[in-house]
Amino acid sequence: MKMIPVVSATLSRVLAAGGLLVLVFAGSPLQAADALAQLQHFVRSTHSAEGVFEQTVHAAAGSSARTSAGRFAFARPGRFHWLYEQPYRQELIGDGERLWSWDPDLNQVVVRTLGDALGATPAAILFGQGELEQSFALNDDGEEGGLSWVLAIPRQNDSGFERVRIGLEEGELRQMELRDSFGQTTLIRFVQLDANPALPATRFQFSPPPGADVIGDLPSP
Repeated sequence: MKMIPVVSATLSRVLAAGGLLVLVFAGSPLQAADALAQLQHFVRSTHSAEGVFEQTVHAAAGSSARTSAGRFAFARPGRFHWLYEQPYRQELIGDGERLWSWDPDLNQVVVRTLGDALGATPAAILFGQGELEQSFALNDDGEEGGLSWVLAIPRQNDSGFERVRIGLEEGELRQMELRDSFGQTTLIRFVQLDANPALPATRFQFSPPPGADVIGDLPSP
């Protein structure tokens, strides 16, 4: 029996509640700036990105860590392609209006309306309009593991997350650590990335495969 990857299951669950896990990509070097200034520069200057990610989820005490890996792409605002390649294949595509979740093994597509989900969640760092202070309280969180960290606390209680820590090195975003309202911690690490590539609009479009079971808010014909 197939087990849905815990990271992708978390992503879908948070989106259904109006949230989204965040991905992190590199900005331009700002060696002399503090972590807050580096983060603001990244948000202003990185309009699109693609690359490779690794994620580790630490659930409640006593549970084993779960890992996943794959590729990503995004283009502000609200468009993204998040592809899990390990341990199972699953695609999540945001076309700016809807989130499409495609599971080839189950032959199932789940579609949901994005609406205003990005504004008060960690996804705003990548997919939103860039006005982070409206949605998060941002503070310098010191140095750890060779990175400068920013602590972001959602201003809305229903975001699905208690806190987000953003790790930067010499002006580049390296890691993201997210703690959700269930006490689960997700660490996202980027092992390859390309900032501001020219991405075609078709990269963020999706049509359910013939014969797939489609569940959710389908667009009007």
